[in-house]
Amino acid sequence: MINDAYAWIEKAIQTIHKVDWYRSVQTVESQAGATLVIDGKSLINFASNDYLGLAGDQRLIDAAIAATQAFGTGVTGSRLLTGHRQLHRDLELALANFKQTEDAIVFSSGYLANIGTISALVGQRDLILSDEYNHSSLKNGAKMSGATVLEYQHNHPEHLRSLLEEHRLPYRKALIITDGVFSMDGDLCPLLDLLDISEEFSCMLLVDEAHGTGVFGKTGAGCVEYFNCTGETLIQMGTLSKALGSLGGYVAGSAELIDFLRNRAPSWIYTTGLSPADTAAALAAINIVQTEPQRRQQLWQNVETLKTLLQEKQLRFNLPLSETLSPIFCIPIKDAATVLTIGQKLKEQGICAAAIRPPTANTSRIRISLMATHTPIQLETLVKVLAEVIPV
Repeated sequence: MINDAYAWIEKAIQTIHKVDWYRSVQTVESQAGATLVIDGKSLINFASNDYLGLAGDQRLIDAAIAATQAFGTGVTGSRLLTGHRQLHRDLELALANFKQTEDAIVFSSGYLANIGTISALVGQRDLILSDEYNHSSLKNGAKMSGATVLEYQHNHPEHLRSLLEEHRLPYRKALIITDGVFSMDGDLCPLLDLLDISEEFSCMLLVDEAHGTGVFGKTGAGCVEYFNCTGETLIQMGTLSKALGSLGGYVAGSAELIDFLRNRAPSWIYTTGLSPADTAAALAAINIVQTEPQRRQQLWQNVETLKTLLQEKQLRFNLPLSETLSPIFCIPIKDAATVLTIGQKLKEQGICAAAIRPPTANTSRIRISLMATHTPIQLETLVKVLAEVIPV
């Protein structure tokens, strides 16, 4: 009898179901925005990373249409072959100007930016120090590099320092990697401490600005700007798919770094270039971020409004409201089964919020993300429904 080499898959899926880790997609039937339609039902959207509400902005749509008409739907090759367009370079120069770095390079996704950059920077003779709460793309990039990887306790500079004191010496190169804003918790990395430690132990430092770009800093350039670290020697990675409302990833830094990545980052060299539509939309978004600070101001006003509403209702949900520094609010829930039930109840009451479970995060939670385009009435509705659905 011939054994079925794929029989294990069914058992694996059964196990995923058993521990309430099973995932499936839900079809959104409307344009991106503060509201969306799922299964014919209109919901207030608190599950999006579209922090500035740009994904449905007509200017981005017009830019994408114009680029598609000029260059087609895809570039059909890697940037080093036939995939490069002037649009790509325009976007990279705009990002470098935005981030106040010498240059930038654009990848076809943020995930590709992280795994390609980390794999290019370090290898088997090197050391990576990674925050334990880092995004999957950072963690997998570290694994794929072949470097020795040590995780330090979340946002704990002294633990990082102790690991370097014990382990740094035998390794050729060392790289510290961290999220700027941790997407599943909403807190910020201690960037100033990390910079000091990186200099003390001769480490490179990579900051993932995926959830900081467009949101933090005086001009929206991200956490590096927010912490007044513009111009410091570090590697800034980010995405075009969140506050910038498009698709893709980037790395910004010195001209030498970017030149090196063009020659050594496999996920850039061997991947088809970003589509003209996505490139043009991202370019339009950067211009809007720089010329319309009121969008960012409105986002932060919404953060303060939600904090006030929760405090007025005495709904703390174990949230450190006085310390909340980002548009991401995460409400701890005891287990995966409970968070799935709560997520469904929220949906029934007209609220779309992410029910987060392991392995995405260590513990279950309802993740609420705010947008500049949310109205006060929508925020009031959110708090009212939360009070009804989530036990205090």
